[in-house]
Amino acid sequence: MPTLNKFTMFAAVFGLCASTASAQAILTAETGPPGTVPFTAMTALAEAATAANVADFQVADSQTLTNSIQNVAEGKTDVSDAPLILTFLMSRGAGPYASLGKEQGAALAGNLRALYTMNYGGFGLYAYNSASVKGWDTVKGKTILNGPPRGAALTNSRGILTLVSGADDGRDYKGIQVNWGQMPKTISDGSADGMMLPVTFPDNRITRSLAAGDMTLWSIPKDAWEGEGMQKYIKSPGTGGLVFELSDLQPQNGLTIVSEDGIWRSPTTIAAQVVHKDMDFETAKALTATMLANKEIYYAKAKFMATTNIGETDVSKSGLCGAVPLKYHPGSIAAFEEAGLAVPDCAKP
Repeated sequence: MPTLNKFTMFAAVFGLCASTASAQAILTAETGPPGTVPFTAMTALAEAATAANVADFQVADSQTLTNSIQNVAEGKTDVSDAPLILTFLMSRGAGPYASLGKEQGAALAGNLRALYTMNYGGFGLYAYNSASVKGWDTVKGKTILNGPPRGAALTNSRGILTLVSGADDGRDYKGIQVNWGQMPKTISDGSADGMMLPVTFPDNRITRSLAAGDMTLWSIPKDAWEGEGMQKYIKSPGTGGLVFELSDLQPQNGLTIVSEDGIWRSPTTIAAQVVHKDMDFETAKALTATMLANKEIYYAKAKFMATTNIGETDVSKSGLCGAVPLKYHPGSIAAFEEAGLAVPDCAKP
């Protein structure tokens, strides 16, 4: 079982105390590190589910989600956050699941069901106002912090920067990578001229880095966004488009967000909270209904949750159907439909 850190151990003990009186189910859950969309979504669900007498949660954070969704598929963990691209790769026995082989990977992916989906924020280019990077067309010849040493974030950051600027890592600019925990220091110490990284609104890394000076964050230009390459990119499995009016955001002191028409545009990673297909109908229904009835808890935990499209069932926002094999749990479908939200047939098992 995943190791619980101090925060989640407290949450687990709190839940166990509550369950002494209510005899609620105890669900194990895995999620990402604190300060991220998956962590916020999972802990909000745990809080709301305990308060509604649905279930108590034991949440293990800072997990590798590649492993977490396999644990759910194998029946070792009850709930996990899951980038949709991972369910796609698992179903094909590809990428991090190559050792499973196609047959076993497909069987395991077939065990997964979604409670609901969300996005993990956007991707953006940003830099200190005192730095030499002044926009997408100024990255050539520069040093760009573009992610951790490996993984989807690095792949996406490189790909997006190439699509928008025409610059390739190692040829046109020097890309540097550090672990997530080192990034605030690397950003603020001037090791890079600019950053091409996942961002939320507001973004914790940017907020911490503003202590060293004012910054500018650039949205993808409209022409590049509407181009064939970018439109193909945002339709790839597990990827979508994040588009909203910048006027919907609260201003952040020290940060300027640049868009030629006041609209933020960027690709986004779409994910789901997944359970095993054999989770009982009523539990899956109650968990989904709890999310729908308590979105204010999610938004209160972190302002960036307001741009994550949590619980949207339209395929343009949910990311389901097409090449993504993941379907909703029948209990989740019932909860959506009782709330007046249509679930497309292609997302039903």
